[in-house]
Amino acid sequence: MIPYRMNVTLLQRDIVAAAPAENRRRMEGLLEGLPETDLVVLPEMFSTGFCTLDRRDTIVYDDGETLPWMQRMAEKYRFALAGSLACRVTEAVRRNRFFFVMPDGAVRFYDKKHLFSYAGEERYFTAGDRRVVVEYKGFRFLLQVCYDIRFPVWSRYRGDYDAIIYVANFPALRIEAWRTLVRARAIENQCYVIAVNRVGSDQATSYNGYSAVIDAYGEPLTACADEACIASADLDKRRLDVFRRQFPVWRDAD
Repeated sequence: MIPYRMNVTLLQRDIVAAAPAENRRRMEGLLEGLPETDLVVLPEMFSTGFCTLDRRDTIVYDDGETLPWMQRMAEKYRFALAGSLACRVTEAVRRNRFFFVMPDGAVRFYDKKHLFSYAGEERYFTAGDRRVVVEYKGFRFLLQVCYDIRFPVWSRYRGDYDAIIYVANFPALRIEAWRTLVRARAIENQCYVIAVNRVGSDQATSYNGYSAVIDAYGEPLTACADEACIASADLDKRRLDVFRRQFPVWRDAD
């Protein structure tokens, strides 16, 4: 029997710059105490911070231990775990890679398409070139990362997903754009949007969160403000399917 409801939990947290082991330790303490849930979503580059530089002005990538850690956590607590990492794929190819890890250890990933040139992300990472939709417990999730949210054609609903997951390090300076775009992507695609931002600060800017789960009507099912936050919401696929069938705006898309 295919389930039609799913609980999603957002972890809106600060990130310790360039400290993968410490960030894993902090996240692990939070995961241990969570109520039962199906999917936990962490922010973009949750093990290092966004484009973090060390004292030699060299980019800090994940230490390679975080994906195995995600697999252990997902298996231990029987939920899927999602979030992006700054990855060395080869010496020549580095990715801002969004991992979706299943409870059985299976891994799917999406490489961020739109690199944030304003902050020089393209100097350190190679852009992805394919959309990725992950199926889990009867729901289909389109994986997207931060700056992707400004490019609606890339996330256009093609009859292929039920929810978009955005993981982000979206700065406080532009937080109203984030809050507006999260709702816009849900409304225009008639889908759920799961949007997880960070809080705190790094060497370049500060972050104030406003993570949320938005339904296809543009209404928040749960939302965080500007502090560290854990929030959960239930997705209802039957309700979504009825709405899309009765009000099939998506069929008229350009």
